Amino acid sequence: MWYQPEMDALITFLFKVIAAVAIGFLIGLERERSHKPAGIRTNILVVLGATLFTIMSFEIAGDFEGDFGRIAANIVTGIGFLGAGAIIQAQGSVRGLTTAAIIWVNGALGLMIGTGKFLETAIVTLVIIIVLYGLRRIEKKLAPENGNS
Repeated sequence: MWYQPEMDALITFLFKVIAAVAIGFLIGLERERSHKPAGIRTNILVVLGATLFTIMSFEIAGDFEGDFGRIAANIVTGIGFLGAGAIIQAQGSVRGLTTAAIIWVNGALGLMIGTGKFLETAIVTLVIIIVLYGLRRIEKKLAPENGNS
């Protein structure tokens, strides 16, 4: 039987890309529905970007016997910088912290997808969705004036 290992690699790559888009969409949907910055497109692109950098870090490290963790560390730094741009201080209040945290956690999800941790990514995504949807109601009841994160 003829075997094409590159076909398996392509299928795995496509699965990772589809997973990244799906996860970014699910998380971005809540932000979009809440009329917050960093909606569906932004969340998809953050997860997808982190996934692609992770995939490539394995390729690069494997080809040159290097440390794939270097690229992962830079993903965390870069995503943190992107998230910092989402935080706004105005009129004595700080806004955008939840958006910044979502951007940051999306980077982690992309790293997980890129390393093939699909079940773990699904579990974390479920927790994130519960936090975003479920805790919003609790926040609004506890502090209605601060429920806009």
